[in-house]
Amino acid sequence: MTVLARTALIEAARGGDADALTSLLSVAQPDIRRYAARNCRAADIDDAVQETLLLLYRRVGTLRAVTSFSAWLFAVARRACLRLLRRATGRTETEMEETDARLALLRPEDLRIDLSRAIQSLPERYREVILLRDIEELSIDEIAGVLSLTRESVKARIHRAGTMIREYLVRE
Repeated sequence: MTVLARTALIEAARGGDADALTSLLSVAQPDIRRYAARNCRAADIDDAVQETLLLLYRRVGTLRAVTSFSAWLFAVARRACLRLLRRATGRTETEMEETDARLALLRPEDLRIDLSRAIQSLPERYREVILLRDIEELSIDEIAGVLSLTRESVKARIHRAGTMIREYLVRE
């Protein structure tokens, strides 16, 4: 869909056109899903997409500037991911900031040991991309070639591995 067609679709949906709103939800869904896949826990992707689409449905008429639509939509998806993460971990945003601060204060030796354990706890398909990227220092394209995967698959695995490592470190 061209930028002009998308802008016209957003304007029509803002104006109350039900068909345009339905089309806008369909057009926006893949973008939201890709964003959520990169920024949410795997278990939260569907919920984040659903929450974002629901908010789009309810608030599209209140958008002030069509040009900021994508930024607004991704900000909504990011907040949904964070809200779902807090709900899953039972932690508030302040508690998450405190965890980040605690991790930053670890001695390098302790952090190395914890990271090593976290990497060893990963399923093989995630561990191998982390080792190839961070130990062997291969590029995304090189990893894709070694593992016979697409670039997108490698990037998704790296992201998921990073999320799993972070969850491991937070639990510890």
